[in-house]
Amino acid sequence: MTATLTHSVWDTEERRELRALVRRFTEREIVPSLPEWEDAGAMPRELHRRAGELGLLALGFPEGAGGEGGHLDSAIATEELILAGGSSGVVASLFTHGIAAPHIALHGSPELVDRFVRPTLRGELIGSLGITEPGTGSDVAAVTTRAVRDGDDYVVTGAKTFITSGTRADFVTTAVRTGGPGHRGISLLVIETARPGVHRTALRKMGWHCSDTATISLDEVRVPASNLVGAEGSGFRQIMERFGSERLSLAVQAAATAQRCVDLTIAWARQRETFGAPLATRQVVRHRIAQMARRATVARVYVRDVFLRWEAGDDVVTELAMAKNQAVEACDWVVDQAVQLHGGAGYLHGVEVERHYRDARILGIGGGTNEIMDEVIASRLGLDG
Repeated sequence: MTATLTHSVWDTEERRELRALVRRFTEREIVPSLPEWEDAGAMPRELHRRAGELGLLALGFPEGAGGEGGHLDSAIATEELILAGGSSGVVASLFTHGIAAPHIALHGSPELVDRFVRPTLRGELIGSLGITEPGTGSDVAAVTTRAVRDGDDYVVTGAKTFITSGTRADFVTTAVRTGGPGHRGISLLVIETARPGVHRTALRKMGWHCSDTATISLDEVRVPASNLVGAEGSGFRQIMERFGSERLSLAVQAAATAQRCVDLTIAWARQRETFGAPLATRQVVRHRIAQMARRATVARVYVRDVFLRWEAGDDVVTELAMAKNQAVEACDWVVDQAVQLHGGAGYLHGVEVERHYRDARILGIGGGTNEIMDEVIASRLGLDG
């Protein structure tokens, strides 16, 4: 019952073909194996190669770096993957390069682009982004991982945590301190995980079970200075440049997850009988599903509107924060109602709404917590005087 916006740029003939491609890929390559990946705690590298062959990993990247399509195409792929039975956990793991590689594609040397971005978009490499540290959380300017110049190398010591795809990654685009305190001392350095001194520890999570996550320790790791992304000291600015796209991606995932749970609940209410009649005939159930659909639709429409304004280059910092929180709030409520209306079945491991219930919890934490988003909104409203 997903609503389409007729005559919208989200619904052109080419993008309908893209949705069909993603749906076929999801139904064939993801849905049958997703329970197995959830239990294993990771997805196979082969899935990246298959997605790369179809051009799905190249969406949203510049043509000069081996990409094709725009950010909107990437959002559509994310939406359709979830609506076709995938999950935000799959999105996080399969599309981790969406946060790991853009800095290299935009600011890295041609040699770095050839070594890391192009093979990643082909599905031959897996990348991660290493910013968060055990003691820093959302405070990017407080990064303590130190990179000291030694001849043609940097020697890196520190730790990163909550690193998506961290146990499988071939490289980590890492925020390091090359200068003094504060944001001006931060740089981005590509660190290959096969280098001596790199140690990884897998983390178990509440949700996103199919998406591997790790703490990465860096013990005097020698990295060529040529792996520096952009100029030394430009790392903070590069990271801030990407926050908008990351927050929008999470908002898209939240809105799509909400819609998927609406669809699943409608199908369940039609087939499930209580006291001799379908659950869908009960007024309390019908009205609850109507509320679920309303919240999911409003979130999707607003996120799409903000997305287009962001892609057009408008100043939508406030609206980005609002869109993320609005979509997350709608998603949290809808997945909760979906589990409730599925009854005991909704509480069983392996039932799709149960997985969405667990996976949704991270969406209000990643990319800036709900509270951080509210602070962004408040500061932009002029509350600071």
